[in-house]
Amino acid sequence: MNGAWVPLYQAKAEFFRMLGHPVRIRVLELLQDGPLPVHSLLTAIEVEPSALSQQLAVLRRSGIVTATRSGSTVVYELAGGDVAELMRAARRLLTQVLTGQHELLAELRAAEVGGVGAVS
Repeated sequence: MNGAWVPLYQAKAEFFRMLGHPVRIRVLELLQDGPLPVHSLLTAIEVEPSALSQQLAVLRRSGIVTATRSGSTVVYELAGGDVAELMRAARRLLTQVLTGQHELLAELRAAEVGGVGAVS
């Protein structure tokens, strides 16, 4: 954001868009357990160093992670506990959604097997 006022819903949408990359989500998941050096993130995520660097820069600019340098090693960590809570909440929500989809699929299959008419 360029300093101009934006409605809260727009700021939230931009925040969630910033989270909308699998590598960024994986980084945040890994950092829930504590700070990690870049080489550990690379090993765990298995992407090209340049791709990881690009995604870490996005997270850093957003303020959601911080980086500290110790010699030639850069260590990343979550900027606050709320980020870890957000990741846990996302996992709970996804579990609920997928459970609901599984139940719907079971109902559809039961209707198919039972011959209860066409399912549209």
